[in-house]
Amino acid sequence: MWRQNRRAQADAPAHHKGYGARIYKERVGCTLLNLTIANTTPCCFLAPRLCLSVRGSACGVWVGEAAMLRVLREFWNDQRGIAMILVAIMLPVLVGFALLAIDASRANGLHNDLQKGVDALALSAAAELDGRSDSITRANSALANLVSNSTLFSTSGSHAIALADVTVTYLTGLPASDGIALNAAGTDANGANWASTDPKAVSLAEITVNGSGAGAFAAIFPATFLGGSNTMDIQPQAVAGFVQSICETVPLFMCNPFETTTPGTSQTIQQAFASGATYGREFRVLKVDSNPGPGNFGLIDNNLSSLRDAIAMGTSGTCYSRNSLTTKTGVTLGQVNTGLNVRFDLYSGSLNKNNKDFNYRPATNVRKGQKTGCSKYDPVADNTALPLPPGSAYNDSKGMSDPITSQSFWSSYWSINHGTTYPNVPSATNPTGSKTAPASRYDVYNYEISHGLIGDKSLAPTKETGIPSCYKGTAPTADPERRLLNMAIVNCIANQAKLNGHVALKPDGYVSVFVNTPVQKQDNTKDPDDPSAGEKPISLEIVDADGGFANNTLVDKAFRNEAQLYR
Repeated sequence: MWRQNRRAQADAPAHHKGYGARIYKERVGCTLLNLTIANTTPCCFLAPRLCLSVRGSACGVWVGEAAMLRVLREFWNDQRGIAMILVAIMLPVLVGFALLAIDASRANGLHNDLQKGVDALALSAAAELDGRSDSITRANSALANLVSNSTLFSTSGSHAIALADVTVTYLTGLPASDGIALNAAGTDANGANWASTDPKAVSLAEITVNGSGAGAFAAIFPATFLGGSNTMDIQPQAVAGFVQSICETVPLFMCNPFETTTPGTSQTIQQAFASGATYGREFRVLKVDSNPGPGNFGLIDNNLSSLRDAIAMGTSGTCYSRNSLTTKTGVTLGQVNTGLNVRFDLYSGSLNKNNKDFNYRPATNVRKGQKTGCSKYDPVADNTALPLPPGSAYNDSKGMSDPITSQSFWSSYWSINHGTTYPNVPSATNPTGSKTAPASRYDVYNYEISHGLIGDKSLAPTKETGIPSCYKGTAPTADPERRLLNMAIVNCIANQAKLNGHVALKPDGYVSVFVNTPVQKQDNTKDPDDPSAGEKPISLEIVDADGGFANNTLVDKAFRNEAQLYR
């Protein structure tokens, strides 16, 4: 084998020497790829180390077996360049996911901007839905003028949300479950229509972004390559409602004196007040054990440990919803009268310890027709001092008197307490706006304060003034007025079944009442705290009702108006 290799090496051309030790000792025909090479020209067109020409008239190939196997193994194991193949395959996928992430972020940003915008619009509109006749007009004005929100990432670019971009619908209520969808027209998935244009009935504002404009979104990701769409509409929705509660009120309700058994003749307290039917009338209310009606009052649920103290201070310690309150049963004898009488500078035995506490202060004008005494109401009988006079023709079934019809109604009161002729006090708080009608008790009371007449002495021997003398604390202030109470009004006839238990009902409204006189006991020889003495009715005037009326600073300032999101 060695000699043959040496000879092959010697016989090989000069430029092929050195390969002889690694070639076959066998010659084969030089037929390759169906081509015949028949000359002595070197035929190394495959690889120099695989094909060698030799001397002779025929061409042959000496194939190196070991070299061939080594090259194949190296080629099979060589991984150089594989990363480029993987990158070429994965690059479109990576770019696609990057575009999806960018689009998701843009869409989320647009949705957040739009949601904040419709939330603000819904809240601004709902804050005006207080049940008055112009509530929708005011809500639309608020939408147009009070709120400005801008968005990014829509097809409109940096875009301020305008009314043209949304649908505004006013609702009277909502589906029982948030899972029930509500369309832009106010109709839910069950077909119930909650929309209304009645300004006194609606209490909710629904704002829905329209299907184009501010909510139009164009994706960067080429979804059309996958059979989808590059655009979509983002349409968030918000529903906000008006919530009204009252906190500065006593835990009492008064039956509506203008309610009748015939709906056609009944009046709401707001209707009666606006027409002037309440002005100058004396209303008397008394607590009964069951089935209260006009002329009665009842209790509102509370967590108070002392009803007496709550009435004395003028607050129930909680807030009540404008649209719902819960009645409460219970005995109030000895608590209501002693609590109210604090406002007239009268401190019964149980409250005597509070006669220095500013929370238990009296009003600035406590004229009540009484000579002496700091614990019970005991007016004089000799007409040398008079309280504000009672009404005429009192109707017990309605719980109210006739209105004051003549200036002479005040003649005796004025001459006895002030020693002069009655000056025809103007009717300053008449809700009809009239200034010529005889003044109400509340107007006369305020006239005495504003004209410095509280210190006038009544006839001898009583010589009463309106200046408090039993209270020993810091001087009382005129504002807030201590003889005014905020109180709920309930249609007791219509809600008869709900008044004798712990049941929620909707009040007819709230009023501000002026307490005309202290509350006297039926048996005035007994202690004011003694429940067996019985109580006489509370004498009141209605001086304001909730709503847009002449004196709406009295009750409405005690309301807390809130708009809150529901959806």
